[in-house]
Amino acid sequence: MTVVSIVPARSGSKGVSKKNIKLLAGYPLIAYSIIASKLSSKIQRTIVSTDSQEFAEIARSYGAEVPFLRPKEISTDSSLDIEYIKHALEWFQTHEGYQPEYIILLPPPTPLRDPVLIDAAIEKIVQNKHATSLRSAHETRESPYKLFGIKDGFFTGLFPDDSRPEYFNLPRQAFPPVYHPNGYVDIIKSQTVKSGSLYGSRILPFITPVAGELDRSEDFDFIEYLLSKQKNPVHEYLKKNFS
Repeated sequence: MTVVSIVPARSGSKGVSKKNIKLLAGYPLIAYSIIASKLSSKIQRTIVSTDSQEFAEIARSYGAEVPFLRPKEISTDSSLDIEYIKHALEWFQTHEGYQPEYIILLPPPTPLRDPVLIDAAIEKIVQNKHATSLRSAHETRESPYKLFGIKDGFFTGLFPDDSRPEYFNLPRQAFPPVYHPNGYVDIIKSQTVKSGSLYGSRILPFITPVAGELDRSEDFDFIEYLLSKQKNPVHEYLKKNFS
C-alpha cells in the first residue's frame, strides 16, 4: 500500500495575494500542511503541487518534495482539482513506474489539523474496501432546510418537495444533520481517478471538529488568535524546529 500526500499550492490566489505562503503566526501557510503530513505515521511521502518556483523553494525548506512544477494551464481560478491530481499521477507513472494507491489531499487554507486525525482517516478508508474516496466535514450549525431562495420577487423554501407546512419555520431538531466539507483531510483513490471521477459514488464520511478555513486576510487574524489561545501540534512542531 502506498500513501502519498499532495499539498496543492498554486500561486494565483486573488482573495489574498500569494495566500499559500502568507505568514500565519510566523510561518508560511503551506508549512502547516507540509508538517501535518510529515507528522502522520501513515503518509510515506509529502508532495507539493505548485506552479511557482518561489513556492517550491519554500516547500522544500520545510521538508516537502517538489519533483515537478504544475503547468500554468491547470493552475487557474477555474482549474479543477482532478486536473492537478491527474497530472501528479501521470508524473508518478512516467518517472517512477507506479501510481500511489491513496492520495491524501491537505490544502493549505485549512491549517489547524491534528496528524492523529489524519492517520485515523487513512485507517478508516483502508478498512473500507468499498469506498471510492473519503471526505472530511463538520456538522453545520444552520440547516439548509431553513434557508431561502428568491422566486418571482418573494422568499421561497429550497425544498419544495417537503410536505410539511412552512417547514422552514420548524426547529433545527426537525431536520436531518448536514455536513460541510472542510478540507481537513480528503483521500482520493488513484483507481477512482482512473475511472474519470475524483471522489466516485461511495464517499466515506469523516467527521472532524470545525476547521478554520482561510479565505480572506481577516481570517489569518482569527486563526492566529486561536493559536494564541490553544495549542496545535503542527504549530508547536514548527515553533520547536523552525524558530
